Amino acid sequence: MRPTLEAAKLEVMATFTETQINEHLAGLEGWTTDGVAIEKRFEFDDFKAAFDFMATAAPKIDALDHHPEWTNVYNRVDVRLSSHDVGGVTERDLELAGILDRIATAQ
Repeated sequence: MRPTLEAAKLEVMATFTETQINEHLAGLEGWTTDGVAIEKRFEFDDFKAAFDFMATAAPKIDALDHHPEWTNVYNRVDVRLSSHDVGGVTERDLELAGILDRIATAQ
């Protein structure tokens, strides 16, 4: 049985070491780490495509209750993921990275 969202919020997520992060990132193209967060620049054909990516991702991100630091300039969306509540990269960040990659590929 899966815990409820409320119960899941009460669980303390373990942060990964930089070595563990890099091992996980081996399966995610284009993501890098500084040991505290993971980052990627997504590039699209134009502003509309970049904005569509963000709009498509927003409900999925909200459902995870995990919101990225991201910026958009014309056709670029720069994303930085870190679980601020525990001070590092967790499974939740890597899950969101995979979701964002799948959305970008489908654009």
